[in-house]
Amino acid sequence: MQVVVVIPAYQATATIRDVITRTQATLPPAQIIVVDDGSTDGTADAGRRGTTLITHPRNRGKGAALRTGIRQATARGASVVVTIDADAQHPPEEIPRLLQPILEGRSDLVLGARNRDQAMPISRRFTNWLSATLASRIGGQPVRDAQTGFRAFTREVAERVQPAGNRYEYEANFLLDALRAGFRVVSVDVPTIYGARSHFRAWGDTWRVARAFARHAGRIVAGAT
Repeated sequence: MQVVVVIPAYQATATIRDVITRTQATLPPAQIIVVDDGSTDGTADAGRRGTTLITHPRNRGKGAALRTGIRQATARGASVVVTIDADAQHPPEEIPRLLQPILEGRSDLVLGARNRDQAMPISRRFTNWLSATLASRIGGQPVRDAQTGFRAFTREVAERVQPAGNRYEYEANFLLDALRAGFRVVSVDVPTIYGARSHFRAWGDTWRVARAFARHAGRIVAGAT
């Protein structure tokens, strides 16, 4: 099984080297693709050692960086793609646990699900619960964390799911499109870690994510059939 780890990165010079080092230690055979999304703080230099580095000349958004990385991963022969953030909020040591349901043939897409506990800012707990509830209804499968960017999925998912959006709505569309396509989704508990400065724009990105869910209003009302 060829695992390719995709790390979208923007202004992450303080953390990306640690994320890469820990990923390499956890999964030595894996290829790592870093997509520097127009950073100006030296992220590209910090992220190039032992990886394939792709650079966007300007900031295009997390979704655009993920799209670039996933496309490159399939071009490099990935049978499984892992996405992990560059800000150290996803522990690379948990990657083998995300891979396990795929290895066992139980899942096509695995979500690293965070607990909605004190470690998660209170402002995020409600939106996290709401998005998970709506995703579960849309997909007809239990989804515990619809907002997590810590994911593992098969090559088939990577090739068939081509979501719209260049910012954070890309991840929401990816999950919802995968659910609508009938792919099996499994959630795996991962630690809840916050602390790094988020690039999520409270108003603009919230509106974009809300529109991603609104596309499936019929299923939200009637449920999956």
